[in-house]
Amino acid sequence: MIEKPLLIRPFQKDDEDALVLLWQICELTVPWNNPYKDIARKLELQAELFLVGYLENRLVASVMGGYEGHRGWINYFAVHPEFQNKGYGKQLMDSIEKGLRKMGCPKINLQIRAGNDKVLTYYQNLGFVEDKVISMGKRLVDDQ
Repeated sequence: MIEKPLLIRPFQKDDEDALVLLWQICELTVPWNNPYKDIARKLELQAELFLVGYLENRLVASVMGGYEGHRGWINYFAVHPEFQNKGYGKQLMDSIEKGLRKMGCPKINLQIRAGNDKVLTYYQNLGFVEDKVISMGKRLVDDQ
């Protein structure tokens, strides 16, 4: 299924505009999370878990991972729609899981926005199962 190998590497500052465009195309951006601020914050913490995927010279995938000692987290997981269902997302997820395992991470969590049901089967095929929890949040900084 994979046509060309995905080059996976840590995010670099030169990737920023192409990455934000990818997130917008994949509908991951929301008004209350400034993607440029999210990138800057991530570069301060575990930048090695912030990966991008390239095909030739085109940024087509990303994942932002984190580990706080109890659980790993996946954020901003994206594959450009033109390149979905070709195995690139699995390659990227395998890479971030390898990095998290290396840190001693026993479990990965991710959140799916309400209404984004199209990704449920995808994550289930990667081995994720629904946890019976309620996710709550509290904004400490207004990014708007």
